[in-house]
Amino acid sequence: MHYVLRSSYDAFMALLQIRDVPEATRRALKARAAANGRSLNAYLIDLLQREVARPSVSEVLERAARRAERSTASAVGAVQAARDERQEEIGGPAPR
Repeated sequence: MHYVLRSSYDAFMALLQIRDVPEATRRALKARAAANGRSLNAYLIDLLQREVARPSVSEVLERAARRAERSTASAVGAVQAARDERQEEIGGPAPR
């Protein structure tokens, strides 16, 4: 039974080893983990998960390029239309 549980665990978790971490860095990370009431392992897993969840610069630029390809209006035109609409709401001619 123990073997089956261990095999299932290994199928979902991986071991990650980081070498040559400066001692000052390790101490700072351990202190941050303790300040958050967490183990160093739990703190680092959370840190890695947040990093992976955040898109890279190239992913953001790629998404922006795909949106720009689908767009039929310019950003300048959209901003000017919003300014004109706002100016109409408060009264008076729109500044140009």
